[in-house]
Amino acid sequence: MAFTFQTTPNIRFGAGASSEIADLLKGYKAAHVLLVTGNNVRAAGLTRKAEAAIAEAGIALTVFDGVLADAPSHVIEAAAEICRECGVDVVVAIGGGSAMDTAKLVAYLAKTSDKLDDIYGVGRATGDRLPLLLVPTTAGTGSEVTLTSIVKTPTNEKKAVISPRLLPDWAILDPVLTLGLPPHLTAQTGIDAMAHAIEAYTGKIKKNPISDQLALKALALLSANLRKVYTDGSNLEARSEMLLGSMLAGMAFANSPVAAVHALAYPIGEVFDVGHGLSIALVLPYVLEFNRPAAEALYAELSDVIQPGYRRQSDAVDAAAFIAEIEAICRDCGVPGSLSAVGIGEGDLSKLAEGAMKHEERLLVNNPRELDYDQVREIYAKALAGVSRP
Repeated sequence: MAFTFQTTPNIRFGAGASSEIADLLKGYKAAHVLLVTGNNVRAAGLTRKAEAAIAEAGIALTVFDGVLADAPSHVIEAAAEICRECGVDVVVAIGGGSAMDTAKLVAYLAKTSDKLDDIYGVGRATGDRLPLLLVPTTAGTGSEVTLTSIVKTPTNEKKAVISPRLLPDWAILDPVLTLGLPPHLTAQTGIDAMAHAIEAYTGKIKKNPISDQLALKALALLSANLRKVYTDGSNLEARSEMLLGSMLAGMAFANSPVAAVHALAYPIGEVFDVGHGLSIALVLPYVLEFNRPAAEALYAELSDVIQPGYRRQSDAVDAAAFIAEIEAICRDCGVPGSLSAVGIGEGDLSKLAEGAMKHEERLLVNNPRELDYDQVREIYAKALAGVSRP
């Protein structure tokens, strides 16, 4: 067996960890920091302690709080230009996946002459970047430990920049910052993290023993705590477990890539402006059911991971139980039972299928069962009808 495993070199985890950012910045002799965040995150006060600590340390601070969902390319380029103009020497992000994806590329583009359009794909970003510290405020994307930034282009297509150069120097995980996340976003980001773990564990290519163990632990943490944080967002212990699970899932899928769940989710976000986590949740059970003939043994291995005390029977029974529990988690966390809930109709299915097939080379190739256009369309049709199993 041969494989490569890469992840963030430094991780600080714990309640209040975000208040230690200034101390970490001193290690880079930072003179001017760019803080990348969203105005909603800043308005909620989640950057306040970090901003105060940076100012107290005598470090100049420029705040870019114009991050938008799905990291539009024009926002990334605008932030990179500010970074260059201000002579920034360290980039910090506090926020969800879009803030972290934006900051990764800002740190890279501000230090190199590369253009964003020239680095989409795998391994095309090979230059230097500014020192980079990422602080997630959701337990979902795992972007703080991945090599990937997802970008929305001017044509609303989602493209990826994938390179080890995008791994930050530090991932700083402070569960306190996730306490105020609303229930629906808590659920959607958590289900996204679960999908990362599942697809990493069942992927056709690059599956490896390190990712496997990370995915198993991540799925156990996430499935045991998602309902808890959905119903009681103030549960710091459960929030901590979710944030840890999200990070472990991020490590897993960064090295054993995601597949059809993400390929089918992206067009929903692109065409109907649906958040990524909700897009994932809407298609997850249906893709799992499609994959069951090829992934039955692996799904069976996950059946007692997400249901402590479950007694294994046979691969067929256990795989069905696994999918049923995923469906139950989605239902219990308020995920709509049909694509129609986000405005999708029968006439939209062909366009969605065409969009999903654009991700054939990067995502569908990793799916445990091969898909063609007609099969992708049929999965969408079942998700529209709200029927996952015969």
